[in-house]
Amino acid sequence: MHTMFRIAALAASTLLLAGPALAPAAFASTLVAAAATGAHGAAAQLVTIGNLEISGGFSRATLPNAPVGGGYVTITNKGSEADRLVGAASPVAGVTQIHEMKMEGDLMKMNEVPDGVEIPPGATVTLKPGGLHIMFMQLTGPLVEGTSIPLTLTFEKAGSVEVQLSVESPAAKGPAEDHSAHGG
Repeated sequence: MHTMFRIAALAASTLLLAGPALAPAAFASTLVAAAATGAHGAAAQLVTIGNLEISGGFSRATLPNAPVGGGYVTITNKGSEADRLVGAASPVAGVTQIHEMKMEGDLMKMNEVPDGVEIPPGATVTLKPGGLHIMFMQLTGPLVEGTSIPLTLTFEKAGSVEVQLSVESPAAKGPAEDHSAHGG
């Protein structure tokens, strides 16, 4: 068993057992680092804020001097009311927006989604390459494979929460999986 796995499991179990006694009442979100770590050492995360669960956060590595990058997450609404992703911010970019790629005739177009993205009750919305995504513009430096970047997501009802995106290969379709527990 990896040392990081043991530390993450111990920390998570301590927080879960302690419950509200260790958490300030004003703390609106809960971060649970999954026991498994990614292929590059970044912890897989499940972040909860209000009735929303955010998971599977990743980005793709960029070439040096690339002006843009993308961010991807899965958002599940466990509540009985819709919420809306209305904003995003990250220190890795001068401008961070919610975008959508879609076909218009024979052309693939990418546009900002100014009203945000609705997360219906009981539904899961996935921001992924080729569809809805977070657009990092005016990058402050390259997004380097094997690192992670912070991303603050702002929801209309649930508020704001920070998640970590693992930076994967330039062609990644999702976050890396850790297969070390399977011997490979």
